[in-house]
Amino acid sequence: MPTYTVDESQRKAGRVVGFCYLFSMVMGIFADSYARGHLIVPDNAVETARNIMAHERLFRLGIASYLISQMSDVALITALYAILKRVNQNLALFATLMRVVQVAIGVVATLNSFDVLRFLSGADYLQVFRTDQLAALARVPIGVYGAGIHVSFVFLGLGSAVFAYLWFKSNYIPRGLAGLGVIGSLLLATGSFAFIVFPDLSKTVEPIYFLPLGVFEITTGFLLLLKGLRPVVLLS
Repeated sequence: MPTYTVDESQRKAGRVVGFCYLFSMVMGIFADSYARGHLIVPDNAVETARNIMAHERLFRLGIASYLISQMSDVALITALYAILKRVNQNLALFATLMRVVQVAIGVVATLNSFDVLRFLSGADYLQVFRTDQLAALARVPIGVYGAGIHVSFVFLGLGSAVFAYLWFKSNYIPRGLAGLGVIGSLLLATGSFAFIVFPDLSKTVEPIYFLPLGVFEITTGFLLLLKGLRPVVLLS
């Protein structure tokens, strides 16, 4: 049974993971729950358009915050791979690719938010449309963004589940916490996939199905920042 010590590069990567778990969550909550949550009125395109036009800076800050969150996720994914490739390099690579796809879909979905601003910009070429028509058109990319984020969460959940499994095998963090990460990640992936087929289901279970993974990431984030990784013995 070989003994593996945590080297300095892994310790640094652990701090990066801890910081990024927390930072990405804060940026994502601000972008979706605060910025978009304060501006988007469900089933009311005209009121939503008015809110965005009156608070364009907040809407743009939401876009910027989500993009920063995705940049942080890139750092997170890189650090996770650096730590967990020792446990199983093939699984770590698979999880990395799943999370990279998640980031790519998330960034593309975010770009749709700029179409919202174009439709509401009041540009001369839009004068052929009535105000209510422009509001309805602006609502389309808002919906596309939401659908894209749900799709990205499928890949996020799958990649996170594999990373959490590797955390469990490594014993770098408590196994009970890693087990919660596996369960929470699979719940996110299956829930988000179910929304594709049953879109009305999201009104019932959101944001409850985020909670287990959220608890895992917050707890692991603080644990890695305050205590770091611990040396372990791995089964061959």
